[in-house]
Order: sequence, then structure tokens, then C-alpha cells
Amino acid sequence: MTAAKPVEIFCDGACSGNPGPGGWGTIMRYGGTVRELSGYAPETTNNRMELAAAIAGLEALKRPCRVRLTTDSEYLKKGMTEWLDGWVKKGWKNSQKKEVANRDLWEQLLALSQLHTVEWVWVRGHNGHAENERCDELARQAILDARARG
Repeated sequence: MTAAKPVEIFCDGACSGNPGPGGWGTIMRYGGTVRELSGYAPETTNNRMELAAAIAGLEALKRPCRVRLTTDSEYLKKGMTEWLDGWVKKGWKNSQKKEVANRDLWEQLLALSQLHTVEWVWVRGHNGHAENERCDELARQAILDARARG
């Protein structure tokens, strides 16, 4: 049974260099409860961090839910809403008949999204959207914290 109102997940990824050290930030909100998550990878890409942020949010859910996932990544949104079915049908090949980049994360995201009813929403990044700006801060702070730890 899914929740009556959706769990809101906001996510963003960041990279210092592309590839380079990366971070991701996720905000989860349901009712009056807000949870912030973040993480770091030492050598990654911006796209991998965008996917990791969405994966973290979906992994944190304890039971099947209606989810409204908001991202500033067209790569993430279009991947999930436009490209994924074709990739799977073509054996994880893209339109150029090459291996789909980040297949490991796409497969994880596909499996997690099938547990829930997910609405994928795109917003323009760095455009004053409060939760998107906060996710960007969380992602960048994860990179800074990792650097400080050495």
C-alpha cells in the first residue's frame, strides 16, 4: 500500500572537476519530517553523483511509497522517463550502440524505482529553488568535509 501523499525527495550532485572528487545531497520530506543525506566519492563524475543522490533517497524509504523526486539533472530525469526502456530492450546499449554509461547505477535506480510509484520532476539548477540549492550545498559540503579529513 502506498502513502496517500507523496514522499518528497530532492537531490543534487556536484563534482570538483569532471571527473574528480564528487559529492551528493538529498533532502527527504514527508509531512513535517525532513531528513538530509549526503555522501562523497573520491574520483567520479557529476552524472554519477546525480544518480547516487537519487539512489540514496529511494534506498532510505522503508516501504513502498508514492514519491515525487525533484532533480536539476536532465540526465537523471530523461534517463528514467525517456531512455531507460530503450536501453533495457537493447541490452544496455545507447542510441549509438555503445554501452550505456553508469549502467551499474542505472540498474540500481531502476530496481529501487520499481518498488515505488515515482514522479520524476526537473527544475532548473541554481535558480533559487530552495531545496535544490540546499542539496547543492550538501553535495559541495561533502566534498569539502572529505578534503578536510585528508
